[in-house]
Amino acid sequence: MADTHDETGEKTTVGGPSPAALLRAGCDQLTELTGVRPESVVRFQRTDDGWLLEAEVVEVARVPETMSLLGLYEITLDPDGLLTGYRRVRRYERARGERL
Repeated sequence: MADTHDETGEKTTVGGPSPAALLRAGCDQLTELTGVRPESVVRFQRTDDGWLLEAEVVEVARVPETMSLLGLYEITLDPDGLLTGYRRVRRYERARGERL
């Protein structure tokens, strides 16, 4: 695939935005709709319909920070990076890790 640059000067591949642009677009659109900014993206995957992201969001900030409530959101984007849907997959305290 040949490289090109989008209107912001960011490197892309022919036929679509770069991975960094897609991540930024997904987080920005979720923030615009929900009012909360993702703290981290823990999954980024191409799908048949576009892209899938999973992002952690602080839903309830508490002191100490380890007691804050996080939400894990699934965000779907079309191939151009436009949000097609989102949903909260789960909610948990920051200090509580998954069982391995």
